[in-house]
This record gives sequence, structure tokens and C-alpha cells, in this order.
Amino acid sequence: MIRIISVKFRNAGKQYDFQCNDLELTAGERVIVETDRGQALGTVVSAPRECDTAEAPDKLKRVLRLATDKDLQMASQSASKEDAAFTFCQQRIQARNMEMKLVRAEYLFDASKIIFYFTADGRVDFRDLVKDLAHHFHTRIEMRQIGVRDEAKITGGIGICGRALCCCTFLVNFAPVSVKMAKEQNLALNPNKISGQCGRLLCCLNYEYDTYREHSKGLPKCGRKVKVDGQEGQVVAHNVLARKVTVRREDNVSVEVPAENIEILEKSADKQPAPQSKPRPKKTGGRAKGPRKPTPSGESKGRQEKQQPKQAQKPAAGGEGEKPTRKKSRRRPRRRPATSKPSGDKNG
Repeated sequence: MIRIISVKFRNAGKQYDFQCNDLELTAGERVIVETDRGQALGTVVSAPRECDTAEAPDKLKRVLRLATDKDLQMASQSASKEDAAFTFCQQRIQARNMEMKLVRAEYLFDASKIIFYFTADGRVDFRDLVKDLAHHFHTRIEMRQIGVRDEAKITGGIGICGRALCCCTFLVNFAPVSVKMAKEQNLALNPNKISGQCGRLLCCLNYEYDTYREHSKGLPKCGRKVKVDGQEGQVVAHNVLARKVTVRREDNVSVEVPAENIEILEKSADKQPAPQSKPRPKKTGGRAKGPRKPTPSGESKGRQEKQQPKQAQKPAAGGEGEKPTRKKSRRRPRRRPATSKPSGDKNG
């Protein structure tokens, strides 16, 4: 059995598991952990939990120690250099007329590397830019391209609801969002109202989508004929969460009634279906095939004889007045050369 804790490195960031051995840790404490990029300063998310060695994640890193005042001071000094690094990188991007947008510059805990986050429409060749940055800062440089949602997560801001963006406060992973979710919740399909600061659909459309789908079961669709208090009408709107529908009666009066108090009318069977046209025969390129007329046996026999090719009759051997016919060869006769001698002069 081993003890594992979850650690995050930024607010609303992904959580990673680490082996804490015998350290007694609580949620919210700052710790120094071992990562592939070196030592990093993180925050404990939950209390340690025991896990079987066979079920533990592969290549599990470990917690080195609790963060000391010296570690926190070093992290603060590295963070104070990020604004200067961001400004210098932005100047070099403008000087080289590069089609990219710089989002953030981040120092590692021990200042051994600087990570520059940027967005771009396509592939960017930043080799010369990395040379300029490495020559100026004398440390390792990493350029990391991110998407527009990750940009909003790093930058932060206030949404149309008046609160901080979900992606930079508590939302760890981005779930797929579609326009179907907005339709299910009866929202106006206006891009300005259902889009966030990143230009994509609002992440909060996914929060109540399953609830709306569950409450909308059993409600008649808009346009369906129903009966309310003995009067027929037509469904024109829904209130899914309250499970009520708005019905327009025959006297053009709209009433909102619970879904349990309406009677759904079946489609009238008095209407006769429209006559269906007879299917036309498919064109095969020739004459239409129909039933064949019966032909007499003598006539069919004569047709068969006409269709069969005539065979040449060989004369009987030893017959009088008949000579055997010689089969003509299809090969062309050889042409004799102009310098050949006459056939009669054999000996020359």
C-alpha cells in the first residue's frame, strides 16, 4: 500500500497524483514536488489516501517536502520577473512581424526555464525568436501554443452573468458544447448571447442540459393538438422546469396549464391519404419487356434454323462429278524480291 495525494499548480488547473510516503499533509498546504521539468511548487487538493501498489498510476512522482519560507520567497521572485519577460518577448514579436499573440510568460519554481504561451491561427516558425530570448535571459526557453479556451482560462475575466469565468475559477476540464443544448433550454440562438469571451459557446450551457432533457420527457411538442377543460387547442410554448405548457385555444386565448391537466388528441384518421401515383416502368434503354406471345411449333423451329449459321457440307468421298473443295488460306502470299531468278532456271 502507498499513500497518494492530489496536487495542482495553478487555480482551476489540472490535478496530478503524487506519492507522499509518510508526510502528514492537509488540503491547502504548499509542497515541493518532483516533476519531469524539475522541482515545482504546488498546492495540496485533498488529504492523502491509501492505494494498492498494483492500482497506482505508472511513473508516479513523489512529494519532496513541505514548502519553506525560502521556497515561497524564491517562487515570488520568479513570478515578479514574468512581467518583464512578457514585455521583452512582445517587443521581439512586433519587431519580427510574427503572426502570433502572446498570452503569458511563466517562470518555473527555480527559474531554470521560462514558458511563453501564445495563440496563432496556424504554424509559426519561432526559432529566431527563441534565439533572441535565450541570448537575453540566459536560460532555457519553451514556446507553447494554446487554444482560445485556454487563453481565457489563463487571462481570466468577467462573464455575461457578472461573475468570474468558470474556466479560471473551478472548471478543470473543458466539455464539448453544442447548439443543441441551447435549443433544448429554449434560449435565443444569438451568438452574442450564447458565446463567451473566448468566442466559443458558453460552458454553462452544459450544466443544466441533462436536467432539461429529463423534465421535457412526456411534454407534447409545439404544434400538437390538445384538449383543455373540454376545449381543443394547440401547444405554442413550454415551461420545462415547471412542467407547464402554453395552449392557444380555438377562441385565440392562450392559457398556461400543467402538463398533467391536458389531454393529447390523436391524429384524426378521417383524412384520407392522398392517392399515390402508379409507379412508372423503369426504362431499360430498349423496348419495354412484356409477355411473349406463344408461337406455333413450326414457326419457332424455322426461327431456330435461321439463327443457326449454315454449315458447309463436305462432299462424299468418291462421288461422281464432285471435286473436293479446297479451303482458302487467309495468309497473304509472299512477295518475291525483284532480283530473284525465274522459277524455270533452277540450276542457275
